[in-house]
Amino acid sequence: MLCLPKMNSNNNEDTIVQIFTDYLKVNKMRCTPERYAILRAIYSINGSFDIETLLHLMEEREKFRVSRATIYNTISLLISANLVTHHQFGTESKYEKCFDTGKSHMVCTCCKKVVEINNLDLTDKLAKIKKFHSTHYSLYIYGLCNKCHQAAKRRMQRVKKS
Repeated sequence: MLCLPKMNSNNNEDTIVQIFTDYLKVNKMRCTPERYAILRAIYSINGSFDIETLLHLMEEREKFRVSRATIYNTISLLISANLVTHHQFGTESKYEKCFDTGKSHMVCTCCKKVVEINNLDLTDKLAKIKKFHSTHYSLYIYGLCNKCHQAAKRRMQRVKKS
């Protein structure tokens, strides 16, 4: 008998565990405690994270030691199962849970700051307009954050005065 770790008593979390379990079984892969611990840790994080953050979380909060290779391999499986998404912000790789979520990201092209915006309204609008049933989405909006925009304006003003 396989003992699946409970994330909480939330239906969504039970669904996430079941999706992952079904994915592993269909692909004839083992349902290991390490994979479920990684899944649980990822779904406890709000927002995006990198591998180092996940490793630290696994050791400190989850009290579960896993190798970097196990984390990379499991994240790859979770991406294939549509439970995690990968973001590439310049040279920085970030990951994020994506089951039943919608995220928009504003990326400053100057300082590389990333601000996440939760916008579930978009999926509702898509469903009504296009009769499309999305599971998750990610939208990237590139531009300048206010701090970089103000700095660019000051530079332009100095250039004009010269």
